[in-house]
Amino acid sequence: MKLAYAALLVTDYDEAIAFYCGAMGFRLVEDSDLGDGKRWVVIEGDGGGGGALLLAKAKKPAELAAVGNQFGGRVGLFAHTEDFAASHAAIAAAGGTFEEEPRHEPYGTVAVFRDPWGNRWDLIQRR
Repeated sequence: MKLAYAALLVTDYDEAIAFYCGAMGFRLVEDSDLGDGKRWVVIEGDGGGGGALLLAKAKKPAELAAVGNQFGGRVGLFAHTEDFAASHAAIAAAGGTFEEEPRHEPYGTVAVFRDPWGNRWDLIQRR
């Protein structure tokens, strides 16, 4: 068995696709209309082979309250990049907010940022 997708609550499908596929370089795998404003939207890393996210539009009050805080304030998402500086600049220009300056750890260069909805990510360029 392998993990197929992890769901990420969003407030708007198209805004989320624009950020994750535009600024972060993910690839839109599927965007199927399920009727009544619901869509099946899957994105994955540009190189494939990594994890995929199912973008789920929040509608219920509890879902809306969880947007941006699905991980209880912890970093819950991790993005690897081959070009830290370019990715950092693209994310910041598209509305991501970096909480710290890039730091160098034994595993690579990393910085924590929040996407436009408040989800905390690690941007990492592996050594």
